[in-house]
Formats: sequence, C-alpha cells, structure tokens
Amino acid sequence: MKTATRASALLLLAAVALTGCVPEPAPAPSPTASPSPTPTPTPTPTADPLAGMSLEDKVGQMFMVGTSVDGADQTTLSAVSDDHIGGIFLHGRSDAGTQATAGLVSTFTSAQAAGQPLLWVATDQEGGEVQVLSGPGFDEIPSAVDQGQQDDGTLRSNAGTWGGQLSQAGVNMNLAPVADVVTSPETAQSNPPIGQLDREYGYDGTSVAAKAGAFAAGMRDGGVLPTFKHFPGLGHVGDNTDTTAGVTDDFVTADGADVGVYSTVLPQGPAVVMLSTAIYDKIDPNAPAAFSPTVVRVLRDTVGFDGVVTTDDLSAAQQVQAWSPADRATLAVEAGIDLLLVSADSSVYPEMHQAVLAKAQSDSGFAAKVDAAVTRILAQKASMP
Repeated sequence: MKTATRASALLLLAAVALTGCVPEPAPAPSPTASPSPTPTPTPTPTADPLAGMSLEDKVGQMFMVGTSVDGADQTTLSAVSDDHIGGIFLHGRSDAGTQATAGLVSTFTSAQAAGQPLLWVATDQEGGEVQVLSGPGFDEIPSAVDQGQQDDGTLRSNAGTWGGQLSQAGVNMNLAPVADVVTSPETAQSNPPIGQLDREYGYDGTSVAAKAGAFAAGMRDGGVLPTFKHFPGLGHVGDNTDTTAGVTDDFVTADGADVGVYSTVLPQGPAVVMLSTAIYDKIDPNAPAAFSPTVVRVLRDTVGFDGVVTTDDLSAAQQVQAWSPADRATLAVEAGIDLLLVSADSSVYPEMHQAVLAKAQSDSGFAAKVDAAVTRILAQKASMP
C-alpha cells in the first residue's frame, strides 16, 4: 500500500515537472499601425511686392532726381513727398562734411510718407576730379588712376572706409566705380569724359575689372550700393556726352573686353549698372544706349544681369537735348531702363514723370515694363549691403 502511494506521488510530481517544461504560447503579435500620411505643406504664397502700390507710386519709384549739395531743391523735395520717387542725387561740390550732409539728407528722408520704400540717396564719390562730398569726416579720395596702383586688398579696405563715411552722411548709393576701359595711356587725353579726368582704373579689361571690383566690394563693406558705369563703355569716345551732342563710339562691341568687365564684376555682389547716352555703332547705331533695347539686351542676355539698370543724366546732358524730356523718359522705359536719372536739372522732372504715368495708363505693354522695373528696384532695396 505504501509502495502504491509512493508511486502515485512520484507520478504526480513528474506530471507537474513536465507541465513546467511546456513552452508558453508566444504572445500574439501586436497589429502594426499603419503610418499616418504626412500632410503636404501648403506652400506659402510669395508676397507680391507691388501689392497695394498705385500706378502713381510705381512710376515715382522709377525716378532719381537731383538736388544741390548746398540746400534742398524744392522740386526734388516735392517729388519725394508727393510722387514717392525712388531716390535723390546730391550734385555739385561740398566741403561741409558728413554731419552737414546728413542734415541735408534728413530733410528728404523726413519728407517721405510713412510706409514708403527706402529712399536711395546717391552721389558721385569716385575720387580725384569727381568727388562731390568732402570736408570733416570725408577722406580726400585719390583718382581711379592712382587707386589702380593699390593692390586689390588695400583698395577694397580703403573703399570700405570711404563707403563708411558716405553711410555716416546718410548716402546709401554711390554712382561709382567707373568700369570703362580707356584705349591706352597714350590716348587717354583724347578721351574727355574718362581719360582726361584720370577716371580710369586701367587700359585692359582684366585690370579694370580687378580694381573696379575691389572698389565696389569696399563700398558694400561700408554699407553702400555701388554702381558700375558707363555700360557698354565710354573709354574710347572723343567727346563728352555731358557737353556735346552726337557722341558716337565706333570701337565697343557686344562681345568685347569693355562688356566683358561687367561679366566679371557683376556676379561678385549687389550693384546697379548705369547706361551711357553715347551711340554705339557696332551694337545699335540708331539710338543712344540709354534709349536702345538692343544695348539693354546685351546687358540682360549676354552679361546675364537681372538687377537694376539706370541711365546717365537725362536732364541736362547735351547728348539727349534733341529729345523732349517726355520722350527721353518714355524711350528709356521702352528700352528696359529701370531707374531714370534726372540729376543735374530737376526742372524737367515733372514733364518726364507725367509722360511715363500717362503712357502707363494708356498702354498695357508699357505698364508691364513699369511693373518689371519697380519689381527689380524694390528687390534691390530689400537687399541693400
């Protein structure tokens, strides 16, 4: 009996032990959650820079009007306050210094209506014979011929100082450097607008591009927007467009060294390009460059520049006196100019402004050119150095 009982107990223990060796059933796998699709973000619409601008305001942005450095020109002051022009140009010569210049500039900036785009304040601060502003706070800037003797780094550093001085005076745009290639040192004196005044950086495209580029970089370092001039080149003509009519160049070509300078310097940083008012026989013999769609296309298509294009003076230059002020303005816009420079004689500005406005009101194609120009102007103002 004891034996049977013991055997039964052993069988029971074995059963229990075997039960412990049976593997537990694997847990049922959790269902894999389907990934939630990532919603496609709604693209942020690009703000229209022209939204809310009247046609009158857009046309105003296309003008830069001159004022004497000796005091505020009333026509120009009214153009700032009433027509919301894009910029002013300080002309003449002043030795009053940075503080006095800043006071003059503030007369114009304080006349701006609230919410208007930045007012460009420009002058000619090249150096040598062409330096509008001097006196306390301004260095005496050497001529381009002398600047060209400096190494590129030194020139950039010096130009940064000169640009900073302009900034202190409220000037944010310099109609410099000259990017014209003069034919040779021997012919410089027979080139009145550039060579006679030592405004050239050199006599070949490589040298001019290096030095003009260094000067422009320094201006940007100082907080000033540079302007390369006078496209497509004014270094070979025998007369000055400021004082002579019918000035014609028979040297510059669309694919030559003069235009090549711009292909080198313009990719280096923000800048404006000024078009000459000379006639270029080998590009477009039928119109001054500032009125020539063909010349503008060389800059846009051959050089690839999509920034702001301005003109040499359209007010008092003898080269343009054969055209009425109204025609000068509309022809320039038709050609693809963005910013019309009325620097020396503000009295012609009202006629020019009215002509552009009237044509934009009546001609949708012309109005589209205005829109394109103002878009470029506002884009540049939004990305100043």
